[in-house]
Amino acid sequence: MSTMLNSFKPQNAFLLFVKVKEEAKPKFYGTVPPYPNFNASSDASVLQSAIENKKVDVDVIVAILVKRNNEQRQKIKAVYESSSGKNLVKSLKSVLRSDVEDVILALLMPPAHFDAFLLRRATKGQGTDEDVLVEVLATRSYAEIQEIKKVFKQEYQKELEEVIKDETSGDFTAALLAMLNTKRDQNTVVDMELARKDAKILFEAGEGIGKANVSTFINILTTRSGPQLSKTFQHYAAISDLTLPKALQMELKGDIEDCLIDIVKCAWNTPAFFAEKLNRAMKGHGTRDEALIRILVSRSEVDLQKVVEEYRAMFETTLHEDIVNDTNGHYQKVLLALCGPN
Repeated sequence: MSTMLNSFKPQNAFLLFVKVKEEAKPKFYGTVPPYPNFNASSDASVLQSAIENKKVDVDVIVAILVKRNNEQRQKIKAVYESSSGKNLVKSLKSVLRSDVEDVILALLMPPAHFDAFLLRRATKGQGTDEDVLVEVLATRSYAEIQEIKKVFKQEYQKELEEVIKDETSGDFTAALLAMLNTKRDQNTVVDMELARKDAKILFEAGEGIGKANVSTFINILTTRSGPQLSKTFQHYAAISDLTLPKALQMELKGDIEDCLIDIVKCAWNTPAFFAEKLNRAMKGHGTRDEALIRILVSRSEVDLQKVVEEYRAMFETTLHEDIVNDTNGHYQKVLLALCGPN
């Protein structure tokens, strides 16, 4: 030991104490960051007063739950339940109504539980909401999907894969199962040669033959990374007179057509994909509140800032303005708060 210490050179001493440069955290593009100076006990107590007041204070309920991120909401929920002996979800259900109830309860679910709930609702009862199935499975990471599958089994005593097989059919089932079980390449470095090769394969699988080879499309679109697919789509446009979504529209029909086009849109620009969906939810008569709540809640800690920017760029209005024109009351307040500053 002493020999080792004796041979230790003073000029090398500083090497032991050089602080390793921490990896830069990825930039946050959500609209609901962690609330500073957070105090779960204080929030739980204020919530309890607001709920149990003779005149329920919905403003206070909204102000607390919308300005805390999901992790903080879970802590508030735990403290509320241990200190009051009451279930927070049941307490809120007893005092809230309609859309404001739906959005507040959505905010209280951990992300994987919310996604599992969305998938269950999309596959339960008469008819399947194919749009929601594709949206969730095409925009969550492999790790997130594994967590959703686990929660789905715990909550509904069914395997998500079995439910999808029961509720869908044909090529559409194959595409959903590929998204559910395939580990998409996470590499952000683009392989140019592979992009050229894939573009040629996609062209030949669609426009190059009489009948589209759907399994080839599913294989490439569900295994490559977003950046890799973007480059593939550029090469595709160079060898075809059509963009890939246009070619898919011409070659395919029904659920599989919509599914593959949505996968392409997500890979090309995920925030623009969601901006378009939000616009559609508020266009024409009536508002598709389920879609508004689903997207704003699920993207609020992921990329909602980017979605808001894309919305402004794509449509001659802002997301905030459309929400103001389409909703009202406390429900409107929650949605606007989720969108962040205008």
